[in-house]
Amino acid sequence: METAEAVSADTQAILDASPDACIVLAGDGTILWANRAANDQFGQFTAGTPFSFALRVPELIRAVEIASRSGFTERARWSEKVPTSRWFEAFISPFSLTGGPVGRHNAIAVFVRDLSEQKRLERMREDFVANASHELRTPLAALTGFIETLQGPARDDPKAREQFLAIMREQADRMKRLTDALLSLSRIEMRAHVRPTESVDLAETARYAVEMMRSMADEHGVALELAIDEEPLMVRGDSDELVQLVDNLIENAIKYGGGGGRVHVSARRGEADDTAVIAVQDFGRGIAPEHVPRLTERFYRVDVEESRARQGTGLGLAIVKHIVARHRGRLTVRSELGAGSTFSVRLPLSSTKAKVG
Repeated sequence: METAEAVSADTQAILDASPDACIVLAGDGTILWANRAANDQFGQFTAGTPFSFALRVPELIRAVEIASRSGFTERARWSEKVPTSRWFEAFISPFSLTGGPVGRHNAIAVFVRDLSEQKRLERMREDFVANASHELRTPLAALTGFIETLQGPARDDPKAREQFLAIMREQADRMKRLTDALLSLSRIEMRAHVRPTESVDLAETARYAVEMMRSMADEHGVALELAIDEEPLMVRGDSDELVQLVDNLIENAIKYGGGGGRVHVSARRGEADDTAVIAVQDFGRGIAPEHVPRLTERFYRVDVEESRARQGTGLGLAIVKHIVARHRGRLTVRSELGAGSTFSVRLPLSSTKAKVG
């Protein structure tokens, strides 16, 4: 009972295959054995070392002591803030190793699960619901206010009615843009693990998207430029999603980088590997470095008021990120204050017939 040999080879093999950390203790609280996940997460455990020395977590040590005395399974939860925020949950189960007294436990199994990713996803869902609710609440409040005014003080005022109805239409359009973006994001996420099967020419996709966005560019006084390879750039993809990806990047460049007067769209073969690269470059004011890592977060905006004034939903780049991920691609952002920004998407090439639009 003093070495790892107390844990059978078969048991070790089974526990080593678990993604959760497992540490087996002797009845006196010293370590008998730890699986690969435990050693990877918490550092190398040494047989014979007191558990309280190896893992200095008061909540966990207390639960081990209680389980050892009571003979019943205990649970412990704790978090760490350094070097990054992490959350853990442990189940401590007394049991009897082979050769121990019948009906009495002489060992303790400590199973530890890292809940950090689960917590991160929960927080993202909570933030998403809160942000979506806030974004919808604002136009709804405006609509409600104008309806009450039209039913009351402005009931018989044609001029006020015309003015308020125009504003109400704007707010309704804002809600429609947001709900459309939310539905689009939801559809993409539902298919996140389904690899697209169409063969799409990314060069033609870029050409198609540019033509579709020319009217918006003209409205904003922005020249839309296009440079594509003469040869097809065939990728395995979803044609509708790839058009949406390029549309979103161009729209983002026109709205927030159009101050430079032009937006340049290119589609070419990657220089160093078998990839197709589509890039959208603006020559506007650029983005401060601290904002760049968060640009693809849902509802993240560099300037909230400007985004709303330009009819942004805060979801365009989040949709781009999810489309890129579904296509096994990579999104990169380069930006320099005063010089503009370039959003590049790199997708693996294939070599079959194309579909666009």
